[in-house]
Amino acid sequence: MPASAAPTAHEQAGDPAVGGRLPAVLLMAGSCLPILGAVLIAPVLPRMQDHYAHVPGSEALVPLVLAVPALSLAVLAPFAGVLVDRLGRKRLLVVATVLYALFGTVPLWLGSLYGIVASRVLVGVAEAAIMTCCTTLIGDYYSGRTRDRYLALQTMCASASATLFFVLGGALGSIGWRAPFWLYAVGLLLAPAMARVLPAPRPTTGPAGSVRPPFPLRRMAGICALTVFGAVVFYTVPVEMSYLMDDLGVRSTGAVGAATALASAATVVGSVLFTRFTDGPRRRMPFLFLLCGAGFLLMGATDHVSLLIAGAVVNCVGTGLLLPSLLTLALSRLDFADRGRGTGLWTAAFFLGEFACPLALLAAKGMIGTLASAVVLLGLLTALVSAALLPLTRRSPKAQVAAVRG
Repeated sequence: MPASAAPTAHEQAGDPAVGGRLPAVLLMAGSCLPILGAVLIAPVLPRMQDHYAHVPGSEALVPLVLAVPALSLAVLAPFAGVLVDRLGRKRLLVVATVLYALFGTVPLWLGSLYGIVASRVLVGVAEAAIMTCCTTLIGDYYSGRTRDRYLALQTMCASASATLFFVLGGALGSIGWRAPFWLYAVGLLLAPAMARVLPAPRPTTGPAGSVRPPFPLRRMAGICALTVFGAVVFYTVPVEMSYLMDDLGVRSTGAVGAATALASAATVVGSVLFTRFTDGPRRRMPFLFLLCGAGFLLMGATDHVSLLIAGAVVNCVGTGLLLPSLLTLALSRLDFADRGRGTGLWTAAFFLGEFACPLALLAAKGMIGTLASAVVLLGLLTALVSAALLPLTRRSPKAQVAAVRG
């Protein structure tokens, strides 16, 4: 191991570098803010569309209000990672959380649809910094099994908050399409707490005169490419479940909501199961992709709603395991000095996959004919990825160590 990557005493012992649970609570809350941006206003888009029906191009611009923060986050997260390493994690997190609240509430006061879309781009900029900082600080503060548990908890919080924010957005949307944007002001409550509670992380240091190794770009490129595909797998059920149920004749929004909530609960179950594993994420990766692929095949190949829901549950248990496994694998390859940049690249890859998910399935549907067939195709591709990763589990321990060191 390079000298600059030598673990500190707390890392060797697996002990956290910070005490108490409040820092972890704040980091989990911060990690949920980009999720809020992704789902909060989904229920009010039709009403927003009606309001701006007179604006040329509103049919494309209104959906962009929901989607553009994810694209902005995906493009800018690598740059946010560089800033994290140069300016400091805590300082950037506090500033970005304040800006998130300011940019997020702009639609409350702005009448122009074009201006609202521009403000959503800026929300994505703030989200890129927030997500990168929160994940980087989890890697800084915790190590070993403790880090794994908090990364799994991050996935659980994201899944649970998505359901909560969707419900809140719908409830506030009954007041008016602008009302859900008030929730972005929560950033003004979180930022002072983060500034006061979160400690400055302690960098790892090597012996005097040691040379820090270069950033592991080639190794991170591989895990980021896998993460883009993993994100497509992760978001397929939340994005497409309602359409698949509609194709099977289910018109009740209550039934669709219950099925989606059940799938979200399965993701939480998968995240809990992740904390029970003791082997490395590399060895379990083929199995996790195979589990997700099996769920897709069941979802796309059935004409029965019950089997569709069962397939979604199987898939979401797999994705609940998959996401923290991918993130753990990425963080295990990064020293303190590179952690912000590496986390930024991983975050960009994940949200790029989120943005690409509906576009990829729409393109597949156009070529094959039905959404169910597109989901089957995705299941087959996921199984192929599982098979391609299988040789990694057969490497000797010595070869795996050499691969990690590059």
